[in-house]
Amino acid sequence: MADRDKGPRKVTSFDVARVAGVSRAAVSRAFTPDASVSPKTREKVFEAAKQLGYRVNYLARSLTNKRSDLVGVVAAGLDNPFRTLQIENLARVLIARNFRPILLPTSQEADTSTVIGQLLHYAVSGVIVTSDAPPTEICEQCAAEGVPIVLINKGDDIHFVDRIISDDRMAGHLAAAHLIEGGARKLAVMAAPAISYTARRRSEAFLGRCRQLGIEAQMLQIRINDYRSGYDAAADFAAFGIDGLFCANDYMACGVVDRVMQGRSRDDAPPIRIIGHDDIPQASWTAYDLTTIRQPCDIQAEQTVDLLMSRIAEPDLTARVEFTPVTLIKRRTA
Repeated sequence: MADRDKGPRKVTSFDVARVAGVSRAAVSRAFTPDASVSPKTREKVFEAAKQLGYRVNYLARSLTNKRSDLVGVVAAGLDNPFRTLQIENLARVLIARNFRPILLPTSQEADTSTVIGQLLHYAVSGVIVTSDAPPTEICEQCAAEGVPIVLINKGDDIHFVDRIISDDRMAGHLAAAHLIEGGARKLAVMAAPAISYTARRRSEAFLGRCRQLGIEAQMLQIRINDYRSGYDAAADFAAFGIDGLFCANDYMACGVVDRVMQGRSRDDAPPIRIIGHDDIPQASWTAYDLTTIRQPCDIQAEQTVDLLMSRIAEPDLTARVEFTPVTLIKRRTA
């Protein structure tokens, strides 16, 4: 009766080795990516594991190896559809490379020590920090612990920390040229440059390109790069006489479109030319049909994990920066 109360015994790697007719070391190699093991042995181990219901305890393995297969993904602004798309692509590439992503949501106001503690307690193999997340303290402490880090769309220049940056300069230039070629002459860029490295770079590039083309564009500063900020700020467009607008992201641009199209048919073009950035799925919806600058999350994710893996292999490499290309996607709004 006492044994029954304890429940079923947990299946171990020894059980798998016995059923498969191999050594326990062979079982360990079969479940270790890139380990030396014959296809026949791996197949026998996997079949035995399936039969017994065996699962590898990766956290327990990390206690022995000093590192787990987990990669921390630190992200803020999860209400933005682009962030969801970005994280989805990062997760897909990490899994394909035999890592397991662990998401740690944060914000500009978050206590970074909490995030750091969570990452280091799990003995992560690396950390990816996306834009709008507070990176400096996280990066410095993780680097001190020997944990490789890659920043996406962040401006912080930190020793031994690699960065992937979308080509924001090209984005600003493409937006300015397209609006002017379309006939817009009273141009503006909308962004919250104080809190966003990418918004600041895109805005500066847009304003600079407009000046080169003979037009003095204006900066419309908002508090946050989100839908509500775009929607609220669009109420003042009539007073400014704006006929061409570049928004730092699509999420904000969708708010602008909804505000300026109030009382109008969705079959009509907006009364001003609008360009966004990111090419989120909603940008192609009939309700928006938003001209935008595509930031390819799939390419960005591959670049990020490539840098992470090379940093894991060679921790002392000098800090590197790679740029993700951007493309103008033409739709109805501009």
